[in-house]
Amino acid sequence: MASPGEKQEAVEQPPEQAVEQAPKQVVEQAPEQAVEQAPKQVVEQAPKQSVGRAGGAGGRAVGPARTLWLALGLLVALLVALTAAVALGATDIAPAEVWSVVFRRLGGEPPRPGTDDLIVWQLRVPRALLAALVGAGLGLVGTATQALVRNPLADPYLLGISNGASLGAVAAIVLGAGTVAGAGAGGVFGLGGGVGLSLAAFAGALASFALVWTLARRGGGFAPLRLVLAGVGIGQFLAGFTSYLVLQAGDEQQTRGVLFWLMGSLGGATWGTLLLPAVTVPAGLLLLQARARALNALTMGDETAASVGVDVVRLRRTLFVVTSLLTGVLVSVSGAVAFVGLMVPHLCRLILGGDHRRLLPLAALTGALLLVVVDIVCRTAMDGQELPVGVVTAVIGAPVLLYVLDRRLGAGAGAGA
Repeated sequence: MASPGEKQEAVEQPPEQAVEQAPKQVVEQAPEQAVEQAPKQVVEQAPKQSVGRAGGAGGRAVGPARTLWLALGLLVALLVALTAAVALGATDIAPAEVWSVVFRRLGGEPPRPGTDDLIVWQLRVPRALLAALVGAGLGLVGTATQALVRNPLADPYLLGISNGASLGAVAAIVLGAGTVAGAGAGGVFGLGGGVGLSLAAFAGALASFALVWTLARRGGGFAPLRLVLAGVGIGQFLAGFTSYLVLQAGDEQQTRGVLFWLMGSLGGATWGTLLLPAVTVPAGLLLLQARARALNALTMGDETAASVGVDVVRLRRTLFVVTSLLTGVLVSVSGAVAFVGLMVPHLCRLILGGDHRRLLPLAALTGALLLVVVDIVCRTAMDGQELPVGVVTAVIGAPVLLYVLDRRLGAGAGAGA
């Protein structure tokens, strides 16, 4: 029977030490049960501790019922935003007419005479759906990347992953191996269409991610500031090569189109463009969701994750491939859209906490809603002119980055004091 002194010592033990020590005791006492039992302990406790290490500001953990209501609320808001995205534009169309056209076309009816069917079904619906898919994918990539590197400043754009994907895609376009946004009736499945462009972007994203990771890990340490600086440096280096390739394009119209696309654009959306993101984004969500417990453990550190049965090396390889593939596909259809992967995880953590089992699906819904709304603003803010999506997300996201950086530096100064 434990003495009062021992009980008091156990109560006063810091929570962080308890999380790190308890799984080791489970492994030493029952190795076969460690993988099943210890991750549950880490899943319940890690999100409370991982906020400072992997996600910036965090909120109180939310129960399943509230999570479900939040998800339903986001779905309703997304449906409203999609309706507005199709209804609003140079020619406004009543929401009732929008849904009438959508239901008729889904029912197999041929298009009716007039412009409404053409505008709704061929132009605006694909664009609105592409905005939702790209936003959802960026939310997933940002959440997974921040867990992978345990850094709240991690974002595909800041870490140079988007720049690497852009370089690969532009190289494919300029050298004749792809087309912007994968458009083209017969080229969707061939090297000349969306798949070829996405493969080139994926290769660029994976190579840049690996290079940034290697530079950040030099010397055996893993300082968050070093990771961001390495990402910014590599990203600018790759952006220089991308600009050079753009200048080598012989067609002036192609050069202008590529430059606009690199700033983020959904203007080239077609039904063929939706194919790749419609497959890869849900697949990426399922893969990441299946590893949500492992992500919770990873945010506590490699040693803690390994002690509860997580194969850290294999998990990191999987995350490298999944995040790079998603980034490559998204960049190939929309260009480099900045800061969505930074903003969405922070916003979701403020509401939900850091449990990736709930964080991942709601980050996807939040990212989809955010980018659909941003695209509406880009199309309607200026008469006769469309703003690049990346410009608006950068205007919103840059203050968020400064806020997170200020909190991190302030926390570091407080800890040093």
